Amino acid sequence: MRSRNPVFSRRGFSRDNGYAGFNTAPQAGGPAVGTQANPYAQGNPYAQPSGNPYAQNPYAQQDLQYGAPQAPVTTGRMTMDDVVMRTASTLGLLIVTAALAWALLPVDDANIGRSYGIGIGAALVAMVLAFVQSFKRKPSPALILTYAGLEGVFLGVVSSIVDNRIASGAAMQAVLGTMAVFAGVLIAYKAGWIRVNRRFVGFVMAATLGFVLLMAVNLLFAVFGGGDGLGFRSGGLGIMFGIIGIILGACFLAIDFKQVEDGIAYGAPREEAWLAAFGVTVTLVWIYMEFLRLIAILNSND
Repeated sequence: MRSRNPVFSRRGFSRDNGYAGFNTAPQAGGPAVGTQANPYAQGNPYAQPSGNPYAQNPYAQQDLQYGAPQAPVTTGRMTMDDVVMRTASTLGLLIVTAALAWALLPVDDANIGRSYGIGIGAALVAMVLAFVQSFKRKPSPALILTYAGLEGVFLGVVSSIVDNRIASGAAMQAVLGTMAVFAGVLIAYKAGWIRVNRRFVGFVMAATLGFVLLMAVNLLFAVFGGGDGLGFRSGGLGIMFGIIGIILGACFLAIDFKQVEDGIAYGAPREEAWLAAFGVTVTLVWIYMEFLRLIAILNSND
């Protein structure tokens, strides 16, 4: 099973403005202090010369004429409810297609090749869609939902193979493990135990790049040399790299939470909620796959 890579291009720290959004706080009632305070203030198509890039008021001239104060515009901005609803939509579609793939694509000896081929094909298309969305300036709900549906097909097939042929109950264990990591990171982030700043993001990105390169080299050796390649996905090394993969996924979850928090604080447009949902979905898929692979390795060593 191949490694799943979370999206490297995250809105607010890796595109257009460096690390602008981290370790800063918005100023209530006025513009943020410094040029690096607002992750949407640099290289952002919505940004304006004024302190608040979203404070455009169509009645501003009329208000000035009659001496009335300008009321800030509050409609059309991203809220936590928007993020929750979009994330529920993407994860819900992923779960439905995964369940359908599990039920409709048998993995017995006569059909496993065809089912696995369909799953891999769906994963490749989903990967392409993920990269396309990562480099788009604006979210595409149709593209994000299509990604989630295709990723669900892949996860359904792979989960069925592991659950039925390697370790019974592995899929449910991986789901529970993913949920536990999500809840644990959320609690730690809200409690302030995890501080997402430039140093944290830089370390996570560097570690993830090294991890992905090692997995790619291992995959090449496995394809052209046969066997388990360099052994990074089997035995003791496989267990160690599985744990590292889960830890990296947890770090990306913390970055996702920071992205959502900054977006809401700085008045990001409502459509940005789709990007938040996309990022969380990709990260949870990463964590789930690492759990599933780790469970498979542990059971194969018994």
